Amino acid sequence: MALMDKDTQDQVRDLLAAVTSPVKLHLFTQEFECGYCKETRQIAEEVAALSDQVTVDVYDFVADEQLAKSLGIDKIPAIAVMGDGDQDYGIRFYGIPSGYEFTSLLEAIILVGSNDLHLEPATQAFLDSLESPVHLQVFVTPTCPYCPRAVVLAHNLAYASDKVTADMVEVTEFPHLGQRYQVMGVPRTVINDETFLEGAAPEAMLLEKVKVAVAQD
Repeated sequence: MALMDKDTQDQVRDLLAAVTSPVKLHLFTQEFECGYCKETRQIAEEVAALSDQVTVDVYDFVADEQLAKSLGIDKIPAIAVMGDGDQDYGIRFYGIPSGYEFTSLLEAIILVGSNDLHLEPATQAFLDSLESPVHLQVFVTPTCPYCPRAVVLAHNLAYASDKVTADMVEVTEFPHLGQRYQVMGVPRTVINDETFLEGAAPEAMLLEKVKVAVAQD
């Protein structure tokens, strides 16, 4: 049974019309041990069916261990949103991109497939000067209406710089990470494991927190 009804399919198809270059979703799954792997795969495949530019490659987290490691995939379900020629922008989804986070998945596909990046000049200038890696983890739940804003912004930073990787992490699927990073509310953005930002903060505020994290490193 399809997860999207016809009206939703039509809306998604219209949005994906903006995708003009190939986008490949590398999906890592292991259905016998992963609670939301099957549903995550179904979402990815239903989205891909609505655009000729979007494809899904499904990998087994164990059997394809070397590929997972090369992409930094350390938990499932996972989606790496790749560009033409498997270009990796460091955009990741860990956990099912359902509820409000379905929007984040669509935004990531459109970003990679259209090069429609919108960042402030100060942000882009800082990213261009980055010399050390930045890892953003945005903890979310599917029922949080403010979370996609934080996820999309983090993914934009990753797209803009090969020094930045950005993960959406659905916290209820990875409670050990929620405990590790003391996630009491969402969205909560963790920068390089030690710097934290609460809420769907504006771009300038995230930039300042990234600067703090880089300075600490």
